[in-house]
Amino acid sequence: MTDRAWFDAAKGDIPQWAASMPKDADGTTIDWDWVRSLDLAHGVGTIPESTPQSIHDALKIDYATREHLESIIAQCNSTFMTDYDRFIGSYRLPRALAYANRRLNDNINTLLHLGEQQHLWVVSRERRGRTTVAVLRPYSGSRPSNDDQGMLNLSGETGDASAGNTAAENSDVKFPTTVALDDIQDRTAAILDARAERRKAQRFQKRAGDAAMARANLSGATSPGGAASSGNATGHHPKPDWRDAYLPGRDVDAVMGIDIETTGIDPARDYIIDVGFEFMNMASPRPAGEPETYAYEQGYYAAGDAYGQSRLAFGVPPENAALGNALIAKLTGIDVRGRSSEAGYRLFDEWPQAQAGLLARLTQQPYVAHNATFEHSWFMLNVAGYAESYRAGRITIIDTLPMSRQWDPGAVPTNEHPYGDNTLDAYAKRQGALDSAHNERHLGLEDSHIMLVAMKHHLAALKAQRKGPWGSTGRAGVGGKSCGRKR
Repeated sequence: MTDRAWFDAAKGDIPQWAASMPKDADGTTIDWDWVRSLDLAHGVGTIPESTPQSIHDALKIDYATREHLESIIAQCNSTFMTDYDRFIGSYRLPRALAYANRRLNDNINTLLHLGEQQHLWVVSRERRGRTTVAVLRPYSGSRPSNDDQGMLNLSGETGDASAGNTAAENSDVKFPTTVALDDIQDRTAAILDARAERRKAQRFQKRAGDAAMARANLSGATSPGGAASSGNATGHHPKPDWRDAYLPGRDVDAVMGIDIETTGIDPARDYIIDVGFEFMNMASPRPAGEPETYAYEQGYYAAGDAYGQSRLAFGVPPENAALGNALIAKLTGIDVRGRSSEAGYRLFDEWPQAQAGLLARLTQQPYVAHNATFEHSWFMLNVAGYAESYRAGRITIIDTLPMSRQWDPGAVPTNEHPYGDNTLDAYAKRQGALDSAHNERHLGLEDSHIMLVAMKHHLAALKAQRKGPWGSTGRAGVGGKSCGRKR
């Protein structure tokens, strides 16, 4: 179990956050007294009686709580990073809110499952816009009329004996005749789409303002635009992109590659279950005295220049383990049903020593990830001290995804991949780090390894060609993205 004292310390930061962040990501005024009232350590979910209306009501309350929490969490990053006066000293409050929200999300999924068991609804997971949501539909055996869509008839007057009335018939509890579904639908997709539209409008306003400033400047010195990309050997010239800030510089050398596996894609809802990292020097010799061999899961992987390999396994709460996760089991081979904390697995967000150990490694040298913003977002909400270290400029992040996108001749746009195929699997194969007969393993250490091997091969080729970091737009120094200092 985690040390619960840090939740009290996190709540102690509320005055700092309230002064700097009056509104959430949806523009709603935050009720900080409500936040202060939450029992973040022991759960904010609702545990109902096992009756249809109680399950419905609990799910409705939990959805509303999750929406409030996540809208606050979503605003914390920009508020913290733009707190130039350092009025907010710690990021532990967002981490505490995310901790509680993960357990709340488990509770929601448990209620959804319970409703299915009692034939209150059928759940389908559907991709909508930027996310996947749980869509509730009436249990098919209840045969709702066209005028009653979104309602489940529990009266027992229609449908066959196996059509979902078993619970009502076999219980002394007097169930309500209907349970509404329309007011317990997951609104996540609509919320995210609305936020994206607001951001789009803000960007349009900023560009319009910049254009007006440029037109007013007769010298043209403030004309918008960025440096041209160095392009690649095929003549494809990707446009400058915000990810370019994560590109390495020509002096990059010792780095740590890292990859994490999680139970989903949302760091405020899901759990880190696997972390793999290793070290590699991009220019200097491999350190003497390091073991020369390492046994990866794939027998055809050779350690080569890599050293300091580490594989860390973490667990999930019992409620999460009980529901299973077929998608993650298929993708990674990790079955969370065997990763319960009751089975002896420690949870990463409840293990301060593991967080401290990882942070120490992340600050020793630049760390490399493929689509590094993913790892970064998880570390912000899971690793004590990471956000503070990043803001202070003690963390440098390099991303092999923009290396693939900007500097790899094979990453050409196609109908299937408008920006080129820049998956780790494709990048590693093009750079000779992964045999074409095999695929990315989706385990932290193995994926870290092929990423670093691909990066080293790629940098060597770019240097020989005087491209990439050694091209006209390349940077001196180690490159990468960091805050609080200039190169």
